[in-house]
Amino acid sequence: MCGNNMSVPLLTNAVTVSGTEKETAVVIFLHGLGDSGHGWTETLTEIQPPYVKFICPHAPAIPVTLNKNAIMPAWFDLMGLSHDSPEDEAGIKKAAENIKAIIEHEAKNGIPPHRIILGGFSQGGALSLYTALTCQHQLAGVVALSCWLPLHKSFPSAFSGHKYLPILQCHGEMDFMIPLGFGDMTSKKIQSIVDPQMVSFKSYAGLPHSSSPQEMADVKEFIEKYLPRI
Repeated sequence: MCGNNMSVPLLTNAVTVSGTEKETAVVIFLHGLGDSGHGWTETLTEIQPPYVKFICPHAPAIPVTLNKNAIMPAWFDLMGLSHDSPEDEAGIKKAAENIKAIIEHEAKNGIPPHRIILGGFSQGGALSLYTALTCQHQLAGVVALSCWLPLHKSFPSAFSGHKYLPILQCHGEMDFMIPLGFGDMTSKKIQSIVDPQMVSFKSYAGLPHSSSPQEMADVKEFIEKYLPRI
C-alpha cells in the first residue's frame, strides 16, 4: 500500500508541492468554499521551508444549501453562516475521515503525525480544526485562518484528548463573511478544550475574508517553530 494514492481519494488529484531537500515534514492545507488546491499553492510556496512538503487537496463538488444548492467545491454542506445555523454533521465527519486518511498515508510513507501540520482557510480551516481535535494522533499543529469550529457543541466529548496541540488562529478584523466575533468565540471554545497556552489568536486590522503578507509571515513562523529542521 505504501506509495499508493488510489486508496486515498483526496490524494489522487491533490496539488503537491515537494520540498527542495529531503522531506521530513508535511503541511496539509485545505482551501475555502468554491476554491481548489491550486488557489493557495503560490502563497504557500513563498513560505515553504525546503524540508517540508505541502499537500493541497481539492474538495469534491457538491450542492451547497447556502448558495441555493449550486454545485461547487465544498468540504461539507453549509446551511448558513450564523452561529446557530444547522450543520451537516454527517458531511463534516466524513470529510474529517478523508483528511485523516491523508495523515495515515503520510505516516505509512515515513512522515509521522507529529511532523504534520494541518491547516486551512475558511471552510477548510474549519475542517482542519475539527479534524485535528478529533484525530487519534498528536499532530504538530493547526493553522486555522478566517474560520470557526464545526459541531462545536459536540466538544469536549468529541475531543481525542491531545491537550498540547499547538493552534494558530488568524482572522481579519474586516471579515464580514466570517465575522471576527466568530473567530473570537471559536478561540475561547478551543481554549476550553486544549491547553490555553497552546492557542494563539491573531487579528489583522483592515483585512477582509482573505489573507495578507503579515498573516503569512505569522504562519511561516508557526510552521518553522513546530516543524523545525531535524
